[in-house]
Amino acid sequence: MIGYLKGILGEKKPNSLILDVNGVGYLVNIPVSTFLELPDEGSSLALFIYTHVREETLALYGFRTMREKVLFEKLISVSGIGPKVAISFLSGMSADELIPAIQNQDIGKLSTIPGVGRKTAERVSLELREKIPQLLSESAQTPQDKPMREDLVSALVNLGYQQNLAERIIKNVLDKSKTDASFEELLKNALHGISG
Repeated sequence: MIGYLKGILGEKKPNSLILDVNGVGYLVNIPVSTFLELPDEGSSLALFIYTHVREETLALYGFRTMREKVLFEKLISVSGIGPKVAISFLSGMSADELIPAIQNQDIGKLSTIPGVGRKTAERVSLELREKIPQLLSESAQTPQDKPMREDLVSALVNLGYQQNLAERIIKNVLDKSKTDASFEELLKNALHGISG
């Protein structure tokens, strides 16, 4: 399954885009919230991906933040809610609006989303109300953050350090570093931290 893609943004539309990853163009379905945050065509782009497989269908759904992807997965876990309706939810409201609306069972607000009727809004609110509180506190981490952390931990493990020690050191380094620090700079800081 594909969980993450990074490449060059090709064509973009409000509900889909083409991401060129090493010469392969992936058609990725997206919510409007992701479309609004897209850079210009030809720019580098990273997305969290949900791979949807059903009988003869294989579709990719892309999100700028892990929070949106998790919310999408929770929405499609509700009986009768497929990926298209879940995308409608995320296109009709931002995650910051959608999560409290579900928790507070604000059926009126939820049913204003195009393609979402009152019964669907009630079902989603009833089934997800207890399952999404943790999403309120989760950061809207972008996919660029995650691979950098994983690559740095992997580099330390390959140098012979224990996984849990490597994770602690890298977390500490990332917390103290500026956001645009390079991989090499961060690795140097991590090694300095271990030796110093």
